Amino acid sequence: MRTTFRRIGLAATVAVLLASGCATDETGDTALTAALPTQVPPNTELSISINTTRIALQASGQLGSLPFTVSDWPALSAGPDVIQAFRGGSVDVASNAGIPPIHARATGVDAKIVGVKVRTTPAYKLATAPKAGINTIQDLRGKKIGFSPGQAQGVVVLRTLQAAGLTPKDVQLVELNSPQFLTALQGDQIDVAPLFEPQLTKYINQYGDQGAKAVVTPAVDALTVLWAPTAVLQDSSKLAAVTEFVKIWARADIWTWEHPEEWADAYYVKDQKVSPEEAKRIIGNIERPYYPAKWDDAIKWEQETVDLVTGSGYFGKSFDAATLFDRRFEGLATDAVPATYREKVRS
Repeated sequence: MRTTFRRIGLAATVAVLLASGCATDETGDTALTAALPTQVPPNTELSISINTTRIALQASGQLGSLPFTVSDWPALSAGPDVIQAFRGGSVDVASNAGIPPIHARATGVDAKIVGVKVRTTPAYKLATAPKAGINTIQDLRGKKIGFSPGQAQGVVVLRTLQAAGLTPKDVQLVELNSPQFLTALQGDQIDVAPLFEPQLTKYINQYGDQGAKAVVTPAVDALTVLWAPTAVLQDSSKLAAVTEFVKIWARADIWTWEHPEEWADAYYVKDQKVSPEEAKRIIGNIERPYYPAKWDDAIKWEQETVDLVTGSGYFGKSFDAATLFDRRFEGLATDAVPATYREKVRS
């Protein structure tokens, strides 16, 4: 059973603009073939929607030395919001989980993945409403679950149900955007929803004494991707800037890992408003960054996700996940970081 608070529309379409160095293959997917530029032209601008990168660059003193101008840093994080910004041309590059590019394709927004970071351990936990009576994932049967099919949280829910031996028909999926999860939990509109830090800590701090819990799920949201509209990658000046930003994105992430105290203060304490003690705990549970030189495993995981969400009735028919990746960028982030971060984290 599905209860819908806000259906995500799948009917919107946009025209695919073809430019030099681009072609459309027989499946209708835009192929980008021009070589990556090696120098950013003067006066090139990008609008970048990655708050964590902005804060890391600011905290590390590198924000003012970028080889291009950042016209804006929109504070968008939810995949559907980023897709809308891509559609309107107000964002040139963003970072999300692996599911938003799948959602984008289903809504007619042509965009490509240009950077890949891989996680091997779960980053989400299931936050329960105080009186939900959920202690393990086996207790989910019949429960109302906050579900955003176009976001990482939606994939976590579907993979959690698989791990529990359940199907979407065994629960009530309440479709919401992830920013609505907290309000829905607080109002007993849903029994459980996947939350990421620091939202999870904030919620448990407020409602833990009333019975709210954080239930462990084995579901891994494996991919963090950097992606951009195809139209941006067809613009030679913006392509050059995106090429450089892939490296900057990866290096900024490595800085946060290698400077945990500065990052805890700049992001978790000052920006996200958690206590220094909580920030330290959250930092201590973050997995070491891993930027793979080859994207084969990432594409395989993305294909599994495509098959999972389409098989569950979302986003149309299955398709070749490799078409979501611009493999000209493969290895670019990897080459920008020290060798330690090119190796998979061993669990």
